[in-house]
Amino acid sequence: SKHCVELDNRTANVTVKPFDLDTGFQFELHVTVSGKKINVSEIPELPIPKDWMRDKLELHFYKTEQAAGGGEIKNVTYNQGSGTAVITFLKPG
Repeated sequence: SKHCVELDNRTANVTVKPFDLDTGFQFELHVTVSGKKINVSEIPELPIPKDWMRDKLELHFYKTEQAAGGGEIKNVTYNQGSGTAVITFLKPG
């Protein structure tokens, strides 16, 4: 946890300490349901990679299976520019 760092011909003793990153985001989604697909709109632009958002959407709609209205996901198409996504399920429901 202790290190020596040399900067501009000077030595500095530093100590590494853990800290918590605030990585949670909360936002509201607008959803249209049709058989095997859900159209999601008004997804806010967040400072996370496109793949992360796609994974978060997939996990959210897969997890809602226990709360009636989700299920196994076949595909997630996310359009970051328009703030929309299409979630396609394996089975209609």
